Amino acid sequence: MENITTYNLSISKLNKHFPGTNKVSVGDDFCLIDLKLGATSNLLPYPCRFDGILMLYCVKGSVKMSVNLNEYDICDNSLIICSPNNILKLTEVRQEDGEPQHYVLIAMSQQFASELRIDFKRMISESVALIDVPVVTLPDNIKNFMGRYLALIADVVETDMELKDAALRSLVSSMLCTVAGVWKEKINEMKITSLQSTTRSRMIFEQFIRLVAEYHTKYRNVGFYAEKLCLTPKYLSKLIKNASGKSAPEWIDSYVILEAKNLLKYSDISIKEIVYRLNFPNQSVFYKFFKARTGMTPSGYRNS
Repeated sequence: MENITTYNLSISKLNKHFPGTNKVSVGDDFCLIDLKLGATSNLLPYPCRFDGILMLYCVKGSVKMSVNLNEYDICDNSLIICSPNNILKLTEVRQEDGEPQHYVLIAMSQQFASELRIDFKRMISESVALIDVPVVTLPDNIKNFMGRYLALIADVVETDMELKDAALRSLVSSMLCTVAGVWKEKINEMKITSLQSTTRSRMIFEQFIRLVAEYHTKYRNVGFYAEKLCLTPKYLSKLIKNASGKSAPEWIDSYVILEAKNLLKYSDISIKEIVYRLNFPNQSVFYKFFKARTGMTPSGYRNS
């Protein structure tokens, strides 16, 4: 099993994860991987994280993907974008007609993304769009653009032309601006049809999820998050339930379970060390917590 420093995905690990596929890359900053999948393909079989920007574009096919506990359907001409350190898992590849499915995986480091000619940081951290609508289906004209962008990006990566890096960043920036325009249209449509949405509940929910993503390895009590948000635990729980349909403790526990699964599958550290990292008082409490929520013991999950 790999060392603890490698249980998160990186571009170099993505390249190793898909040997023999058509792919181009620029060091640890950017890669484009052309994938043909069958029903038994293991794209992301276990929960994992990628430390940069990850985009999965479905040319033809149908998969179900989990991002931070929420499941999304990705089908023909649709694209999903994942921000840094999201917890990802491919939950199902649907094989309907027996034909291979076609996907393109685009990955870029945070450093690469920060140098694009688009305010990607703001798009990721401030926009509700990527929280509410991480998947978008491209209309035919944009689908055609996308195909040409991807082919040209691959050609540029493989050349030794002068100013290659600048050309690549310009192309990726242009592609993302094109996709962002489709997202903006979808968000505007949602606003028109959802004027009565509970804005405050949604805002608190987003803040709560960001806090849980940051602190779930240390704090599992709702009171901690309520204090951070200057709310009572009871009122926070009500807002979270209204906004998401799940209670605040369920969200916290789900993040802890995903963290535990990551450590069990992608590291070789002992369960005793995992108990320490996740701030459980002892192994017995951790075992009970894990089994109650997964139906398996930690050692059983690790060996499965």
